[in-house]
Amino acid sequence: MSNSESVAKSLDREKNEREGSISLVVLLAAALIIIAIALALMGREEARPMILGVLCTLAVGGVFSMFALAVGVLRFSEGTPRDEIATAVVENVPEGVLVTAANGRTLYANPAYMRLIGVDRFSDVRGVERAFAGNADAAEAIFRLSQAAGEGRRAEEEIRLERGVDGERGVTWYRIRVHPIGRDRAPRMMWEISDITRERARQEDVFLELQRAIDNLDHAPAGFFSTDRDGRLRYVNATLANWLGYDLAETETARLRLDDIVSGDGAALIRQVAPAPGEVRSETIDLDLVRRNGQTLPVRLMHKVAFDNEGRAGASRTLVLDRSPGADVSETLRAAEVRFARFFNNTPLAIATVDRSGQVRRTNAAFARLFPQSTPRRIEDCTAAGDRALLGKLLEKAFGGRADLAPADAHLPGEGGKVGRFFASPVEDSDGDGEAAIVYILDVTEQRELEAQFAQGQKMQAVGLLAGGVAHDFNNLLTAIIGYSDLLLINNRPTDPSFNDIMQIKHNANRAAGLVRQLLAFSRRQTLRPEVLRLGDVLNDLQVLLSRLLGSSVELTVQVDRELWLVKADLNQLEQVAINLAVNARDAMPEGGSLFLRAENLALGEPRGAGSAQIPAGEFVVVEVQDTGTGMSDETMEKIFDPFFTTKEIGKGTGLGLSTVYGIVKQTGGHIEAESTLGEGTTFRIYLPRYVPAPEEVPPKAGQAPAKAKDLTGSGTILLVEDEESVRIYAARALSSRGYTVLEADTGEMALELMDEHGGEIDLVVSDVVMPEMDGPTLMKELRARNPGLKIIFVSGYAEDAFKRSLDGGAEDFHFLSKPFDLRELAAKVKDVLSGQA
Repeated sequence: MSNSESVAKSLDREKNEREGSISLVVLLAAALIIIAIALALMGREEARPMILGVLCTLAVGGVFSMFALAVGVLRFSEGTPRDEIATAVVENVPEGVLVTAANGRTLYANPAYMRLIGVDRFSDVRGVERAFAGNADAAEAIFRLSQAAGEGRRAEEEIRLERGVDGERGVTWYRIRVHPIGRDRAPRMMWEISDITRERARQEDVFLELQRAIDNLDHAPAGFFSTDRDGRLRYVNATLANWLGYDLAETETARLRLDDIVSGDGAALIRQVAPAPGEVRSETIDLDLVRRNGQTLPVRLMHKVAFDNEGRAGASRTLVLDRSPGADVSETLRAAEVRFARFFNNTPLAIATVDRSGQVRRTNAAFARLFPQSTPRRIEDCTAAGDRALLGKLLEKAFGGRADLAPADAHLPGEGGKVGRFFASPVEDSDGDGEAAIVYILDVTEQRELEAQFAQGQKMQAVGLLAGGVAHDFNNLLTAIIGYSDLLLINNRPTDPSFNDIMQIKHNANRAAGLVRQLLAFSRRQTLRPEVLRLGDVLNDLQVLLSRLLGSSVELTVQVDRELWLVKADLNQLEQVAINLAVNARDAMPEGGSLFLRAENLALGEPRGAGSAQIPAGEFVVVEVQDTGTGMSDETMEKIFDPFFTTKEIGKGTGLGLSTVYGIVKQTGGHIEAESTLGEGTTFRIYLPRYVPAPEEVPPKAGQAPAKAKDLTGSGTILLVEDEESVRIYAARALSSRGYTVLEADTGEMALELMDEHGGEIDLVVSDVVMPEMDGPTLMKELRARNPGLKIIFVSGYAEDAFKRSLDGGAEDFHFLSKPFDLRELAAKVKDVLSGQA
């Protein structure tokens, strides 16, 4: 069932229901007529009270109906489809579907249409005319479609836009159809919108390839033509048209016939190819063609024609060789051989011909490049030992004359793990040289690596999304635990019996918050507080801490260049990276050893590495962590950055250390690479981009700490918006205890209502980012529309950059506080923002 049929059936069903309602109205009218006739037959005095009763009843019913319509108890049907199966079908089709009423009002839009125009809610859905408004390239087509919709008829258009209607893509093609559905006089119109960009791209690629092939054929050094079964010329290449003196455009009209270009009975000679039902026959024919000026042209035709199962000739394919007296045949053959050699040796495919015993007869240059050590004498030597049987089966089919053979992937011999894709095609040994098949080999090693990297990236992304979601929920819980612990500590002295218990609760909550930060670091959603750092000072300050972590059995050596470039990174996260790598190195040296920590400047003139591990050209500060431990195997190296992967015993490792390091480095804008050799040790290199401060920017002095507010009390009215009840109650109590007046809202809609009621009194809004119905960025837009100068603090368990990108232009002025936060952090942030110090 098509989209239009599904919606049409739903609307027809509704029409039947509406007709049932009309029948009830007719019955009511008939009843009133009967009552009127009965009253007319009665006496005036007897009928008067009954007439008054009927009129009162009708008046009361009319008033009740008006009130019911006003409050929405009664409403006129707009004909929304109620067929659940049809709705389910339309909801899941990939094309965008929009149904409008006769007056243009939107009745229905499926999820695909909402995605196409870039909206999330039905209330934001725009009609096709509005969705494409402002696009000059679409104006004429949309006008024609709108005219067709207004007239209730079908229409279809294809539109090319320089930018998609959702504003997120480049050149985009759309196919838009409009047609009426239902059987009413004012039918509803269904709009179907399909994104056909990929289809168009494929068509353009095919068209370009076809044009290229035609161009090559047109300018070949030999003539070529094709005829249909009636003898009309369907195709003539430019070379043959030039020889015959015709304009190429004239030959494309199919006005020329074979008799027009063949002298004498030559056309009959061509047609006398013996029919062979279901076969393709080839003939070599020497004859004269006729030029346009009447002169003859001696040629040799390599004529091929296919016959159907009834023996009727189909289209022919004929190659024409010039045999006129002035042609230098030897030079033509020499040039043809040179061209063939160039094609043969410069192709990226390795090509070899083999005989039935598997002996390699001829090879091209690409074959020699693929096997540089020694050209294999037997084709089986082109694969690793374990894959020779696979290649043998492919060749057996080729030797049997089969041409439609699927390629086979096999490992190539030697080190490096190269993979080749083997194609084979049979050869008819007409020359007696023993060649039975042609083998083509394409190196697909890089393609295989990219496929593996893509699969790994998809896995990492999926786990990252899961980790980020779990971490967000945990941050809400930890905020409440830490907050209520602070409230209890305010009312308990250190001498109270419960004080230590409360401190333990807060301490373990902070430990849990550290684990959550690791999850967010892996998913690259943690909030970074980047600052300009002198990396040498950071590493020197860490030396004492790392020495304690490593213990006496591991010797730590720190080597830092004197003139290290500046970097911009989160100091705490960078320290976490160094500590994680040092702890891993210590565990890899159970008998003791040496750990080298180096930092130096590096200017890369060209990219290093390949695929997703490629490091672009640029200036970097490189931090190298090298140990003399047990090292890792290649299998382990492939998984070291996977989350929850660990080689340690149960209970001695979470598997988050290196995945956290990877996430922090990537979110900082850096790169990380690892090298390891079993029994010798492991080296990690971290590439941090050089930071060049602006002329007016002065890097902070080493050891300089930001000033913190001492007095955390204040005054003012704060609108607190938080859907998590425990967090909202704690934050409200914390701010109230510091002297603020707090208005609470658990949704964005309630916050807007409070804003309308207390707009002039509210000094600051503290809002969560992720909330149902209306999220933080949307709420901010609504609040700023009411009060452009309103101060706003967002709180979230995600990174600040994660939702900055969802703002229009990302230029909105707001402040940010990451979860989990304690009472002091919340009060200090509010104090700084209200005082203008933040």
